[in-house]
Amino acid sequence: MRADIEFRRPDFTLRAEFEVAPGEVLAVLGPNGAGKSTLLSVLAGQLAPHRGRVELDGTAWLDTERGINVATHRRGVGLLAQNALLFPNLTALENVAFGPRAAGVRKAEARETAGRWLSEVDVAELAARRPGQLSGGQAQRVALARALAANPQLLLLDEPLAALDVDAAPAMRGLLHQVLRRQEKPTVLVTHDVLDAVVLADRLLVMLDGCVVEQGLTREVLARPKEAFTARVAGLNLVPGVAAADGVSFGDSTISGRIAEELEQGEAAAAVFAPSAVAVHRERPHGSPRNAIPVRLAALEPRGDVVRVRGVVRDCSLAADVTPAAVADLRLTPDDEVWFVVKAAEVAIHPTSGGSSGA
Repeated sequence: MRADIEFRRPDFTLRAEFEVAPGEVLAVLGPNGAGKSTLLSVLAGQLAPHRGRVELDGTAWLDTERGINVATHRRGVGLLAQNALLFPNLTALENVAFGPRAAGVRKAEARETAGRWLSEVDVAELAARRPGQLSGGQAQRVALARALAANPQLLLLDEPLAALDVDAAPAMRGLLHQVLRRQEKPTVLVTHDVLDAVVLADRLLVMLDGCVVEQGLTREVLARPKEAFTARVAGLNLVPGVAAADGVSFGDSTISGRIAEELEQGEAAAAVFAPSAVAVHRERPHGSPRNAIPVRLAALEPRGDVVRVRGVVRDCSLAADVTPAAVADLRLTPDDEVWFVVKAAEVAIHPTSGGSSGA
């Protein structure tokens, strides 16, 4: 999909140009009011921009110069929003079968398709329940099945985890990771959570005040943020590698941690931990089980009561927040070789799609 659009309101202008390849997930990240949901509405055909073009597989959905604006129901768009928005009077199976039925598929075939997708999202046993009998996480899984059962040409995910509680969100994120990596169609994911981008997205687009300020591979954008907002949201350390028996294999070492989402050995994964969980040592410490990562110091950044110590290992940028006294005691300066140390209990292991990197 290719998009080049400009949408104007009296108090706001959205300008965005980007591409999403077949099977690729593009995450759109930005603060409230950045224009993320407006962008999705234009892609879905719910808003008409003042200027622009949206094209998928060589077919123009929108071309203001030629007067083309294909209606929403003819674009073949699948949408998963914050809230499941299921039809309350229909069962889960009937909700999922609605899309194929609306496209003219026979009832028996539509129900078969719906059953297959309910199994795909692990809620086949809930087929006969109505939305009022489902938990938030269960309803969102049914909504995902409904979006996919219609065989969309473009999948739009609008903050799909925002309304879920802390217990349901990781499971849903893991499910999305498994489903999206098997998709052959492009996907655009709007989120405010950098972890969603790390786990689900191949590429990242950052928006501020209606403008695209950064875009590229997720790992590269987060590793070398150009804008203060991007640097702020990329405040987690993200060490990319592959899943191993007890953590993430990174180069010739393994970073241990707790498994936050289900993954298989050998698949792309990342170890995620906060800069505040990192201690800095001149020598490799011994004793209780800890992860010790050798880094070369790149910068020291005062941040109020702490100093953010930035280090590089291989192509990965990492950060540690330490006190000014610790910086003075260790006599830290750029280009020093030191150890970043973090307890395994502070590290979460997540699957990844597009790669990830540090704060």
